[in-house]
Amino acid sequence: MLKGNEAIAHAAIRCGCDGYFGYPITPQSEIMETLMDLKPWESTGMVVLQAESEVASINMVFGGAATGKKVMTSSSSPGVSLMQEGISFACGADLPCLTVNVMRGGPGLGTIQPSQADYFQSVKGGGHGDYKLIVLAPNSVQEMADFVDLGFTLSFKYRVPALILSDGVIGQMMEKVILPPFKPRFTAKEIAEQTPWAAYGKPASRSQNVITSLELDPAKMEKKNIERQERLRIVEATEVRYDEYKCEDADYLIIAFGSAARISQKAVEILREEGIKVGLLRPITLWPFPTKVIAKYAEKVKSMLTVELNAGQMVEDVRLSVNGKVPVFHYGRMGGIVPNPEEIVDALKKQI
Repeated sequence: MLKGNEAIAHAAIRCGCDGYFGYPITPQSEIMETLMDLKPWESTGMVVLQAESEVASINMVFGGAATGKKVMTSSSSPGVSLMQEGISFACGADLPCLTVNVMRGGPGLGTIQPSQADYFQSVKGGGHGDYKLIVLAPNSVQEMADFVDLGFTLSFKYRVPALILSDGVIGQMMEKVILPPFKPRFTAKEIAEQTPWAAYGKPASRSQNVITSLELDPAKMEKKNIERQERLRIVEATEVRYDEYKCEDADYLIIAFGSAARISQKAVEILREEGIKVGLLRPITLWPFPTKVIAKYAEKVKSMLTVELNAGQMVEDVRLSVNGKVPVFHYGRMGGIVPNPEEIVDALKKQI
C-alpha cells in the first residue's frame, strides 16, 4: 500500500534512475521525502538532491541529461511554471529526461487542493519555441509507478523530454501497487554506447559533443527544428495510448483523464443502470493525443462530454478532433473541489 507520490519514488529507484533533483511543494513533497528515507545512494548509487529552487533543480536535470544519465525532477503547478525555461532548453537540446507534475489549483499560488488546470501548460508547452513533451496521465497509484520507467523509455527512444501529469488526488491517495522489478543503472560503457550524442567530459585533445540549445545560424537552426518535428511526428504516429470503458455500443461518450476519469467511470456505471448507453474514453497520453480515435467515435455517438478539474482545457483538443461532427460539452470544478459521480451524471443528462 503506497501513496501515488511514494510509488513514483520507489519506481524511480527500481528503474535505474541516476539522479533526482527537486524542491518541496504540496501536494508532491512525498516524492523527495520518500527518496530521502530510502537512501538509494547507498544501494544503487542514485543521487538525490534538494536544490535551492525549482529553477535550480531543472537546470541540474539539464546537466545530468546532457551526460546521458537517467535524471528526473518533480514539482507541483507553480513550481513547474518556474521550470518552463529549463524544460524548453532541454527540448532545444533534445535531451531525454523526466518531470513529474502533481497538479494543484491556480493560477498563482492558488490552493494546495487537487486540480487539472495545467493541461495547457504541459500539453501545449509552457515554455518558448516549437516543441512538445511526451505527456503521460496516470489515474491510479499503479500507473504512477509504471509510468516512471515508461516515461524514461519513451524519452530516451525519441530524445524528447517526458512529463507525468498527475494531480493531487492521485498523488495523495493510497492503493495497492505492484512495484516494477529492479533494473540496474546503466554503466559508463552502456551510456556511451546508447547515447553517442552525449557529453562525457572527454579530453580536450579529442572531439567532444557540445550540448546546447543555441544556434546562431538561422539555416542550421531551422534544420534542427525540422529534424525535431520529424521525430515528433513519429511519436504522434506510434505512441498514442488510451483506455476505453463500455464504448462499444455507446450513444454518448465521456472523455476524461487522471482522477476525473476514475470518477467518470462510476458515473458511466450509474447511467448504464438507468438505461443510458454511455462510454468512457481515457487518454493516457495527453500528447500525443488520441485525436484519430476520438474522430472515429464522432461518427457513432450523439454527443461528447469532457470532465476535467478545470474551466475547460482538454475540451479544446476534443472539439478539434471531432471537427464539428458532434456537440462537445464540458463539465468541470475548480478551486480544488472534486466532483462526485452524481454531478457528472446530471451534467450528461442535461446534454441529452
